Amino acid sequence: MSQSLSSSYCLLSSSTYNKLWGDAQLELTRLLTEELPAEPRRPEKDRVVFFQRLAMLYVRYIQIFRQLEKVYDQVVHPQKRRVIRAILEGVMGRVLELKNEMVEKEFSEYHYMDDILHDLKLTPTDLEVPIPRYFISDRSKELQERKAMLTEILKMVEIIESPEPLTTKDMSQEEAIKLIQVAERARQGRLRAKLNEESRNMNRMYRIKEPGTAAIELATVCIQKVWRGYIQRKRAKIAREEEMIFLGMAMDPKYKVPCPAVITAQASEVCTRIKREEHDADYQKSLMAVTNQLRDVEGHDMSKTMKDQIRQWFIECRDATGSFPDYPDEEDGGSALIFAEKNPQQLIEEIAAKEEEDSSNKPKGKDEKKEKGKKDKEKENEEEEEAGLKMLPSAFLSDLEVENKTFVEFWQTRNESRNFHQRHEVELIKEEKRKVIEAEIRVQVDEQMRQELAEWKLAVDKDKGGKTKANAKKKKGSKSGKKKKKEKDLTADRTLESLCQELMEQGLLKQANNVRLQDYLGDYSYLGTTLRQNDIEPMPSLSDVRQVLSLYAILPLGSQAVHEKATLIKAILLAGPEGVGKKMLVHAICHETGANLFDLSPLNTAGKYQGKSGLAMMLHMVFKVARLLQPSVIWIEDAEKMFYKKVPKEEKELDPKRLKKDLPKSLKLIKGEDRVLIVGTTKDPLSADIKSLCKMYSKIILIPRPDYGSRYTLWKQFIKKQGGDVTKALDLSSLAKISDGYTPGHMVKVIQSIVTKRRILQQANRPLTAAEFVPPLAKIDPVFQEEEEALKNWYAKTPLGKKRIKAATGKEEEEAPVKGKDAKKKGKK
Repeated sequence: MSQSLSSSYCLLSSSTYNKLWGDAQLELTRLLTEELPAEPRRPEKDRVVFFQRLAMLYVRYIQIFRQLEKVYDQVVHPQKRRVIRAILEGVMGRVLELKNEMVEKEFSEYHYMDDILHDLKLTPTDLEVPIPRYFISDRSKELQERKAMLTEILKMVEIIESPEPLTTKDMSQEEAIKLIQVAERARQGRLRAKLNEESRNMNRMYRIKEPGTAAIELATVCIQKVWRGYIQRKRAKIAREEEMIFLGMAMDPKYKVPCPAVITAQASEVCTRIKREEHDADYQKSLMAVTNQLRDVEGHDMSKTMKDQIRQWFIECRDATGSFPDYPDEEDGGSALIFAEKNPQQLIEEIAAKEEEDSSNKPKGKDEKKEKGKKDKEKENEEEEEAGLKMLPSAFLSDLEVENKTFVEFWQTRNESRNFHQRHEVELIKEEKRKVIEAEIRVQVDEQMRQELAEWKLAVDKDKGGKTKANAKKKKGSKSGKKKKKEKDLTADRTLESLCQELMEQGLLKQANNVRLQDYLGDYSYLGTTLRQNDIEPMPSLSDVRQVLSLYAILPLGSQAVHEKATLIKAILLAGPEGVGKKMLVHAICHETGANLFDLSPLNTAGKYQGKSGLAMMLHMVFKVARLLQPSVIWIEDAEKMFYKKVPKEEKELDPKRLKKDLPKSLKLIKGEDRVLIVGTTKDPLSADIKSLCKMYSKIILIPRPDYGSRYTLWKQFIKKQGGDVTKALDLSSLAKISDGYTPGHMVKVIQSIVTKRRILQQANRPLTAAEFVPPLAKIDPVFQEEEEALKNWYAKTPLGKKRIKAATGKEEEEAPVKGKDAKKKGKK
């Protein structure tokens, strides 16, 4: 009965998510119409208006992203899921492009959009960047195999490192006697205290006289008074709570527990995911079966038809031009050009035009300079006419337009009344695979027909020039086909397992902690826009940090398609005081994307792989394994040590600057297809050379101490996590107020020292109070305002910080109009 109910829930949910997909596509169609108008928009001169347009697009794309992520997770139809995934990745890429544009226009990594949220009637949670669940679920088998491999290697490493034998400390006779005396005196003291307690109880019993009637009445009245007071206070408390619930200022306790509908919905989602995996497995089997069937049944007919068409083309060209044509090269598409809807004469002209282009690629001498000069002048005139801000060209909009067209033309109007169970459709697979098989067969046919054409030319044309031309072409092709020298593989003879084992033995490859990004708690910054309007630069909240890392690190690492096309971010630096959660964020990035964690921190690499050759080998191994097991995160703790202005005396032996020259070289080798990210963390960036640091890390994210809203959330959640009960006796508001300047790390230490196992058992009679947390909090030094100001001043010296200051002072606005001829005149002066 329960199974039939769950299956019916799964089937009913498909119509809901189909509707949600349709709504998301409708909004996407509106956005594409705005972004790709028939006539291009005029440049916007007002920076604020332009940024507002960007921010509005960003928020709307985020809403579509959130909807599509839900749909992709719950739709069970395999072919629909492939279309949704392509659209989802396009939307993710467009969100990243808009984020980069906002950074370039506002010169800040953090943006505040309270006014837009208000206009669109949205809440701060609607602005949260979702992390697609398919990053992990679609790679679950691969991740399990990798985890098993690393666990086995870790066990081997632990076996090799045999534990040190336990050594007993020698004790002198005097020390032994002293220890026995202490234990005996303590035992006697406890016994004496017990005897004293018993004697006091006996004396109390003898002192008590028999109570009279007056004393009994007095005692009765006293008990009644206490009892009635207690009952009345309890009634008043209940009445007050009911009134607060009625006014909507407190939550009804029944809503704090998940309701049956929520539990059922969660069970339905789990059931849908199981169905999805089953349908996907069936789809993969069907793909193989249909491909083999088409190859066996239709392959021969396809090959015969192609050959007949090509021979017909040979004859038509011969009749039209008097000679047989040259066969199109594989690079140009081979016989695919012949099957296009063109005349033989048009095809010959097209091939001849391509040959002419290859022979004369560059115009020579003065003509080239004249042409360049004309083009430069035209560009200058255009810039003078159309001065202003324009949207940067997008790598994702064209793909989104194509996929959206596929949805509108095919899926939107498709009748699926017969496909109630949402299984794959065989006819769609056949349509898709026919093209693939045609392409495979065409390559084989091309080879055969080239030989046949050569034989025809020899037999009919009797023209030897054609042969020499063909040879000449081949030579040209061989010249152009020169490849760049590949990076030398220093470990070509070694397996991946052996490299992983060595890196784990040396402590360079580690297992990431099971931490999610949503565990990095922090409230939204509600006054950001208001402060910026009054020319006050707000400090970002922990929620803003979470959003930025989702965009810069998690989305590109999680999706290969997004990483290849989006702006390539190779290295990110997290700068902030001790205890703000930098290390936790690194582990969260790894956990959310299923990435491997490599540790190249100066203290971790000290004394390992010594010498230049050793250092080269270490970097080669780390980057090789990182590429093979991508996505990967290379973590550099205390990143400032690598770029010290002056190395402290106590650290000179560790040689913290040994990676300063070689690591940036390895960083340059990371390309779009390599999902490898370097994440540096620093608590003292002021001690490093800022120029070298900024050259290495393209993105610098400043993590502040938590604001009031974040502190309130942190205290509440941390106390609950430790096992404490948050009651009215615990004044969290006051606790959040007095803990200004303290980081989440400080809060965790304080809570662990107060909310012990013993204190958890006492909570029923003595609830937790804010006063208990104050003494241990007072013993810890907070992050003072001066320290935070020093970090802000340091950030102002970074490239983005300098641009922000220039924009604030208005210098950039003065410099912007100076273009073209005026700029040249200034240069001459």
